[in-house]
Amino acid sequence: MAQARVKARARGESPFGERFAVFAECLLTGVWIAVACLGLVTYPAAFAAGARHLRHRTGHLAGGLGEFVADFRAALRGGWVVGLAGWAAAATVWVDVRAARGGIPGGAFVGTVGLCALLGAVVALLRAAAVWTPDARWRALLADAGRRTLLDPAGSFLILAGPAVLAVSAWVVAPLAVPALGAVVAAAVAVEERSRRR
Repeated sequence: MAQARVKARARGESPFGERFAVFAECLLTGVWIAVACLGLVTYPAAFAAGARHLRHRTGHLAGGLGEFVADFRAALRGGWVVGLAGWAAAATVWVDVRAARGGIPGGAFVGTVGLCALLGAVVALLRAAAVWTPDARWRALLADAGRRTLLDPAGSFLILAGPAVLAVSAWVVAPLAVPALGAVVAAAVAVEERSRRR
């Protein structure tokens, strides 16, 4: 990040201008991610491509929509299975919560555990997407991200705040949820960078 600042200053950009450009890029990336998520099981690949684009942007490397599309296609090779598994996990938690509301003995405990597990899976997925590269395998990425989710609770909480902000944005003004997707991915990228430096 320090090298990026030096490069930006060499080009004559002010620190405010550089930060605003990154913020604008996050919003644009959110739109790209939203379009790429329309396939329902494509969301892991969309987040991975968005995260890689933002890493390139903050590193002042070349990139754009063409690179995002190429990364999305590469991430989709194994990412669609992860997306399908995510929907299956969400459906399982939904059944658990319905059982808890139905008054089944122990249902409240099972529902709470299922909801916590789903939130942990969301954080692990965002962490995995934040470090994805075209030669990475999703299984290994998710295993490492799961460990980091447990070993870095502060970072996990920060990443979990992203979807919470996204939900509030969608509740207040629904169209804001689309560009806010980029901010969620940017938060995951920032937490992973912080974790790597530590």
